[in-house]
Amino acid sequence: MTELVKVSATESALKLIDELKQKHGDLLFHQSGGCCDGSSPMCYPRNELVIGEVDVLLGYIGDCPFYMTKKQYDYWKHTQLIIDVVPGRGGMFSLEGPLGVRFLTRSKLF
Repeated sequence: MTELVKVSATESALKLIDELKQKHGDLLFHQSGGCCDGSSPMCYPRNELVIGEVDVLLGYIGDCPFYMTKKQYDYWKHTQLIIDVVPGRGGMFSLEGPLGVRFLTRSKLF
């Protein structure tokens, strides 16, 4: 039986991840829960966000771990997240913001 891939990324997202890794080092992603930044995939330097017991590791994109809270995961567990990049302003705390692009979560039901 094949393991389901819970999170993946488009080629354009992977290219941006590589650019950000060159500038900022190791990264991690956390799917925002909808507060200040909506429901965006947020990209941080790996050592600048504390992952807690309520966070679930969905997988890796561009060798970067991707997390969301357990409460969100319970809602999204039957969905594959596909991380893309589009023009525009995203989360104000996410590393791609100053570049005029933002990561975007697309989804597909399993």
